[in-house]
Order: sequence, then structure tokens, then C-alpha cells
Amino acid sequence: MQQIWDEVGETDDERDKMLLQLEQECLDVYKRKVDLAVKSRAQLLQTLADARVELTHLLSALGEKTYVGIPEKTSGTIKEQLEAIAPALEKLWKQKDDRIKEFSDVQYQIQKICAEIAGTSEQVESPAVDESDLSMKKLDEFQAQLHDLQKEKSERLHKVLDFVSTVHDLCAVLGEDFFTTVTEVHPSLNDSRGVQSKSISDGTLSSLAKTVLVLKEDKKKRLQKLQELATQLIDLWNLMDTTPEERSLFDHVTCNISASVDEVTVPGALALDLIEQAEVEVERLDQLKASKMKEIALKRQAELEEIFAHAHIEIDTEVAREKLLSLIDAGSVEPAELVADMDNQIVKAKEEAASRKDILDKVEKWMSACEEESWLEDYNRDENRYNASRGAHLNLKRAEKARILVNKIPALVDSLVAKTRVWEQERGITFSYDGVPLLAMLDEYVMLRHDREEEKKRLKDQKKFHEQLNKDQDIAFSSTPSPRQSSTKKVVGPRANGGANGSTSRRLSLNAHQNGARSVNKDGKRDTRPVAPVNFVAISKEDAASHISGSSTP
Repeated sequence: MQQIWDEVGETDDERDKMLLQLEQECLDVYKRKVDLAVKSRAQLLQTLADARVELTHLLSALGEKTYVGIPEKTSGTIKEQLEAIAPALEKLWKQKDDRIKEFSDVQYQIQKICAEIAGTSEQVESPAVDESDLSMKKLDEFQAQLHDLQKEKSERLHKVLDFVSTVHDLCAVLGEDFFTTVTEVHPSLNDSRGVQSKSISDGTLSSLAKTVLVLKEDKKKRLQKLQELATQLIDLWNLMDTTPEERSLFDHVTCNISASVDEVTVPGALALDLIEQAEVEVERLDQLKASKMKEIALKRQAELEEIFAHAHIEIDTEVAREKLLSLIDAGSVEPAELVADMDNQIVKAKEEAASRKDILDKVEKWMSACEEESWLEDYNRDENRYNASRGAHLNLKRAEKARILVNKIPALVDSLVAKTRVWEQERGITFSYDGVPLLAMLDEYVMLRHDREEEKKRLKDQKKFHEQLNKDQDIAFSSTPSPRQSSTKKVVGPRANGGANGSTSRRLSLNAHQNGARSVNKDGKRDTRPVAPVNFVAISKEDAASHISGSSTP
């Protein structure tokens, strides 16, 4: 510049002026550079401060008090400090992004399950994450909430599946369409869809519970109806003696007659068509019963008569049958009521027979003992009973047993009289055996037995007298006349040997002047003639005495 100025010839003032200008321009450039440096330093400091603030915010948001990558010392240049803090920021930013994603996933699942429980069909949007609190504590709270919701979802899903299974079983028993029933509650309950896609909302659970209650109530009503029909079928079958083959056609109906609601699990066991089939059969049998009413009633009457016959209760069967048939012909009583009334009569007859059983058993023993007594008397009169004939030893054994049994007759009669009197006092009626008062029969037997003992004693005394008379005659005339075989009077109990076959009568009749009993002839009409005991030889004592005395005449 000095050479140029010298060549140009600049003055010193110009030279000083220009140097001052150059100096000023340099100073301005320096100042600008300094300002830029200051500004750059300030920016770096701000960046460092922002980085530290960001670091603090990140640590606070992530819930971290300290971080391993943060430099502990703040010495060194600004750039060195920025370079030292940058890696920590990078890691924290990445951790923040990962934490935000975790929060978003957890919150999304929470919202989705809540929507499933609420039963809303709207699409769940991505949730807004609060970036001011991304701590693990907050994340754990969301995860705990999600776990509870997942547990609740699992429980609800099990309830739904249980309800669906119950609906399936009930529909099978009732013969209903399961898919139609269950999809009316919610379309997602169809088996073709996955388990996780099924609705678990409160509305679905409530609807399923109501459906199950309705089906159970329907099942209960149908079972009651079916059991009523089964009872009617069995009653009608028993009434009309239906064959086992015909009954087996409705085994699927009668098999559940005593089953509880929970025990009926066979598919189609309570279907409507099955109930309708049973109703049709009951109606058919009802119509058939009306047409067979006479046959049924007469069968009941025969059963009643058989009970009375076994109990030895005398009834007028002909009058009872005529009355029964007249009721049916007149139509004045319902068939079911008539049969029920006859069933009640049969029950009462059985009760009456049961009350008489103990006494009748003793009557049988008494009559059996009387038969043995009658046989024993015939045996004792047989002069050849000790001969060595065929079967004599058997008769001897029977005679020994008969004597033991005959000796028990008085005690048996006394016991029978006592029981009969107690029975009559309790019921206020007379105990009759085939129309004859039993006490009168027993009194007559006791009287006849007493007469028989007296007759035996008298005949024994007469026999001794005749024997002594014959001995005296033999001594006087030295000859022995042939005495005739004396006749004896046979008086035994209610039974006697009747003919060669030994058939016996099981009824002891009294004389007309004692009890006024009447017998019934073969035509069913009462015979007004007095009837004597079947095993009593009706001869007077005078005739017997004359017969016996006549036998001593040679």
C-alpha cells in the first residue's frame, strides 16, 4: 500500500484517512466475528442447557432418578460436554419411544377388553399415551389392570361356554335346534367361530342365563307332562291287561316316570313329538277303556270276590254284579270314577282280609286238627288197626301225631275265642266265617265235644255192663252168645271224611234255631232250610241207647 501510495502520490492526510478507514473496517470485521463466536457459544450453551433439561425430563418421564450414561462432571469445553451427554440422550429417547409403544399396546388391550365387556361393536382406536408419565410404576399399573381384565375375560368366557354347553344339552333333550337358539342370543356364539371371538358382554351373559332358565323351566314342565302321561299309560295298561310287547313301544316314555329333572339327559327324551305321541296313545286307550268298561269292571269285581273268598267273607256276588252292570249301562258314573271306586273297595277288602288273617290261620289249624281228630276216631274203631297189613306202620305214626295234635285243640279253641272277641270288640261287628258267626261255631264245637266225651263215657259204662252180663250168662248156660257190634255216635269238629276220597267240608253250620244261618245253593240263591253240621250224626240218645241195648240180644 505504501509503494502504491508513493507511485500515486497520495498525501499523508489521504493516507491517514485511508489507514483509519482500513483500521475501522478490520475492527468491524473482528467485531462481527466476535459476535458470531459469542452467538455460537450462546447457542451451544443453550443446546447444552436444553440437552440437560431434556435429560431431566426424560429421566422424570421414565421414572428414572439416575442414568448410567450421564457424565457426572461438567468440565471441558461446551462441545465436549455436548458430545458427552448426546449418547445418554439418544438412549433415553429410544427408551422413551419403546416405553410409549408398551404403554400404547397395554392401553389398547385394556380398551379392547373393556369394549368386549361393554358389548360395543365400535372399532377401538389407538389410545393417547400420556408422555409425562412413562414410568415403570405407571406401566405396571396398566399391566395389572390388563391382567385383571384378562382374568375377568377368561372367567366370562368360561361362563359363556358353560351356558352354551348347557343350552346345547337342554336343546338336545328338548329336541330343539341348538344353533337357532344360541345365535338368537348373539351371532358370535355359533360353534363355527373361534372361542376368543365369542361375545362376553353383560348383555350376552344375561341373555344366556335367561335362555337357560327358560329351557330348564320348559324341561321341567315337559317332564311333568310326560310323567303324568306315563302314569296314565301304566294305569290304563294295568286296567286293560296290555301285553308287555305293546307296553315296550312306550318304554322311552315310562322310563322317566320317576326320574328327576337333572337325571333326564337322553337326547330327544322330552321332544314335543314324543309328548304328542304319548298324548295320542292315552286318548286312544281312554276310548278303548270306555268300550271295554264292562270287562274291566267285572275283572275288578272278580278280584274283589276272590279276596272275600280267601278271607271267608260271604257276599252276594250275583246282586253285586247286576248292580255294577246296571251302573255301566245307565252311564250314571264315569268309567274312571267307577274303576277308582272299585280299586278303593279292593284296598279296603285287602285291609279287612289282613285284619282277619291271624284268626283265619288259627281257624285253619283248628279245622286241620278236627280232621285229624275225626280220622283218629275212625282209626281207633278199626279192630284190624294192629294187623301187619301194608301201611299199618304209617297209620300208627299218624295216630301218634294225631293224638298230640288233638290234645292241643282245647288250648287252640280258647286262643281262637279270645282273639275273635278282641277283634269283634275293636270293630263292633261279628266275625263271620263263610256267613256263620265264628264264635257260634266254636261254641257249638265245644258243646259237641262235651257231648261226645259224655257219650264215650256212657258207652264205655254200657260196654262194661254188657260184658259182665255176658259173663254171667256164660256161667249160667255154659254158652256164649254172639254179641252184635254196638253202634256209636260220631261227633267231631268242623271237618269230616266225606266219601272214599276223603274230601272234607270247610264250613261248620249251626242249627237254624241257634244262629239262623242260611246256605247258598248252586244258583247263588239263599237256602232257607236249616243245615246240620256236616260231620254230625243226628240220632237221639234214646235211639243210640236202644240200638246199643239191642245189640246185646242173641
